[in-house]
This record gives sequence, structure tokens and C-alpha cells, in this order.
Amino acid sequence: MLSSIVKDTISRHGLLRREGRVVVALSGGADSVALLAVLCELGYDCAAAHCNFHLRGDESTRDMRHAEAVARELDVDLYVKDFDVAARQAATGESVEMACRELRYRWFYELLDREYAQCIAVGHHREDQAETFFLNLMRGSGVTGLAGMRYRNGYVVRPLLDASRADIEAYLKGRGLGWVDDSTNAECDYARNRVRNRLLPLVEELFPGGTDGVLRSMAILRENADFHAEAMRRTVAPYINARGDIDLTALAAEPHAAAILYEHLRGEGFSRRQTDDMLAAAERHGGTFAASADHVRGVDHGMLRAPRAGYRSGTDAVEVNPARDIFEPVRITVSRHNIAEFAPERDPHTIYIDVRALEGDARWELRHWRRGDRMRPYGMGGDKLLSDIMADARLSADAKRQLWLLTCDDEIVWAVGLRASGLFTVGPDTREYLRLRLVP
Repeated sequence: MLSSIVKDTISRHGLLRREGRVVVALSGGADSVALLAVLCELGYDCAAAHCNFHLRGDESTRDMRHAEAVARELDVDLYVKDFDVAARQAATGESVEMACRELRYRWFYELLDREYAQCIAVGHHREDQAETFFLNLMRGSGVTGLAGMRYRNGYVVRPLLDASRADIEAYLKGRGLGWVDDSTNAECDYARNRVRNRLLPLVEELFPGGTDGVLRSMAILRENADFHAEAMRRTVAPYINARGDIDLTALAAEPHAAAILYEHLRGEGFSRRQTDDMLAAAERHGGTFAASADHVRGVDHGMLRAPRAGYRSGTDAVEVNPARDIFEPVRITVSRHNIAEFAPERDPHTIYIDVRALEGDARWELRHWRRGDRMRPYGMGGDKLLSDIMADARLSADAKRQLWLLTCDDEIVWAVGLRASGLFTVGPDTREYLRLRLVP
């Protein structure tokens, strides 16, 4: 039963590819053991990752030993990491939960690169999703928070979200696989535990089937959130010029302009107060600057300027890691292969580069065309203006503006979906290569 549920979830949401390793977070609990076992059963190449936070004394050691036993039984590689949570808290002032989360995911992403893995799989299931709804509801969340956890969030995937705890335990018993329980889960010191141990049982007692109703509502909210985000993107797009500047004076005529601008910029870390100040500055024809943790925007004569030259953001350039799948600003799948597998396709949507291109600390980015850009197309002896290459391909003005370039230290490696360069090509000395494919 669980295998069928997970297989369907992976297919419907496009969570995993057949090629490329999957790093599975393995705590030793039922959810993580079932996740690892079912992905192995479905034929995915898995490696397990176990975090030992040393917060529960002998029980933490017990969990680690069980994770080791499960990995041996399923014949998968296991990576174990010891963490000093107290040191992290002393340095950051974070809560125990937040410190553990930050440490865990930082290490997972290191493994992602080391293993050339396609993603990190975690074991959240249906009841976890319902708990998230109630937690966010009581914190005062909007549609995005009430929609709950996504099946995919960047490189993190959740193949068990459609499975119940009962499905998971039945699967493990059928496979003869054991698991360990965290004794703190029975305590109600944390908000999530109170929701799990007290609120959800009460909901089911008073409203049988109520949890299923909550989950159906969350699915509707996710659809609404996706529609809302797409509507915001389409509404603001006509006011953005080729440089990424936003015409705030014109945008202000839109109904709900303040909400539109906030939705567009909140991904850059700007608050609603900051985006309201941007609109106010444009209306009085004044100037202002606003800064989030990672971005800086300036208002000048009614225009919200894209970041200055050399500053990287979603409107100028996006730093990427070509060793792993790329999701933004375009979807590119990445897989690593031995040279014995090399069978190149003549396809502008696919390029092949020697894995040695990733050595060192070069800066890889995706950015748009800039006047004067040149590249050395694959198969040509010299370089050529990118504008001439685009003209030869008869690209429209709009297609030229939308073309993304994959660069390494600002040298063009690939005009994505159009032409590969002669940099880092597979040659006689290549032992391993990367296959990068644009997903239209």
C-alpha cells in the first residue's frame, strides 16, 4: 500500500528522477525508516544521513545505532554527523529547535554537493501536515502558511505527504523493519507535540474525519496560493523593463498595487512596510533606498531600480551550483556520468561539460544578455558576439530579453536552449561529465 502511495506521489508531483542519488534523512524513527525502505524498493539510488545532536543521552546513541542497522539491512551508504547544539545556540541565540534545523539542513546541503545528489528526501506525512495547519493558524498565518508543507521546496522533497502514520507502520511491520521512538514526542513541552498529542485526537473525537477535511482544505489553499502567485507575477510583469526596473508610478494605478508590489518583492526579503514606503516615494517623486538581508533596491523618479551593476539578484543574475539541479530562474536537471556512458544528443536543450569544470571556487551564474556579450560557440575556432548568434537564430526581441546565459566567472558556457560554448567540453582526458538539460 505505501509503495503505491509513494510511487503515485512522486509521479504526480515530479519529485524524483531515475538518475541521480537521493539523500534520505534517517533519524531511525518510523517515518524515516519507511521512507528509505520504500525509495530503495522503488529502485532509487539512496544514501542515508543521520544527525546526532546528543540531546537525549543514551537515547541519541540508540537512535544512531538503529540507523546504522537499517542502513546495513537495506545496503545503503550511511553518513553520520555529530553536532554541538549548545555551541550553535551560544553563537546565534536560537532556540534548540531552530539550532537543530539550521545545523541539519546546512549539513544536508553539503552532502547534496558531495554526492552529486538530486535532492534531500524527508519523512513528513499526512498527520505532520495537519499539525502544521493548526500551528500556523494559531500563529496568525496567511494563505501560504495555511497551505502547509509543499511536496517540493527547492531541493527538499516529501514523498510521504500523502501517506498516514498507519500506512507507514503497516508497511514497516509487513517488511519486518523496526524503528525507534523519540521519548520526547510523548511530552507536551513543544507546541507541535501539544497539537499532535492533544488537539488532533480531540478534533477526531468531536469531528470524526475532521483531519481529512483539514487536509482537503489545505490542498485547496495550495491551489489558491499558486494561482495567487501566478496572478501577481502576470500583473507586475508589464511594469518591468529589460533591466529589471519597475515603473512604480504606472503600477500605482493598479487596484491593490501595494499588495502586488509586496508579493513581488517579499521573496527578496522586503517587508510590507518597506514596499509601501517604495510606492509612497514614487508618488511624491522622491527617492529612497530599502535593504533586506540580501537585497538593496532604490526608488528614483518613480522607478524602482534593479540592483546596481555587479549586484546579483533575481532580476540581474542568480548564483547557481551546476553540480545540482537548478530550479530558479529556469529549471535545469543535472546528472553526473562516467565517460563510458557518453552518448551525446544534438539538442540545444542539453549540454555536456567535464566535471573538472567544478574544481576551484569559480562563480557560476544564470543571467540575461548584456550588450557586448561574446561567446565561443562549440565547434568554432573563435568567439562571436552573442547578438549575432541570436540574430542568426532569428530570435524575437522578447525572446532575446528572456534568454538565460549560464556563465562561469562571467564567461558564457551556455546560451540556455540555444547554443553551447566550447568551454569545459568533454574531451579525450575526461573521466566524468555532467549532463545539463533545460526543462521547457
